[in-house]
Amino acid sequence: MILDTNGLSAFFDGERSAVSRLAEAEAVYLPVIVIGEYRFGLRASRYRRERESQLLRFARSCTVLAVLESTTSAYAVIKHTLKRAGTPIPENDIWISALAVEYGLPVLSDDEHFDAVSQVQRIPLK
Repeated sequence: MILDTNGLSAFFDGERSAVSRLAEAEAVYLPVIVIGEYRFGLRASRYRRERESQLLRFARSCTVLAVLESTTSAYAVIKHTLKRAGTPIPENDIWISALAVEYGLPVLSDDEHFDAVSQVQRIPLK
């Protein structure tokens, strides 16, 4: 299962649904995009040092997914399809969706806009 940023945040916040979903997962995949978004959020957090350490430990226990040249094919198809349908989603979530398609993995997220990408299975937190 791929974690979206809100899934990662929910897990770090100890939300029961996120903790149980991750416990049930065969493997957890963390896109570099999510790491970047999470670090951006930490810039203004009073828990920055604690959460940065937590993020580093957690990332070591996951498979970190980088965007590669092979990811660009799924990205192009998804972005084109969304544009034609008039259902844009945030750019970073297109990249996360492309990784989900490339690796055939569901995405743990409460962001319903992932539902606009027909090739992606979204696992809601709640």
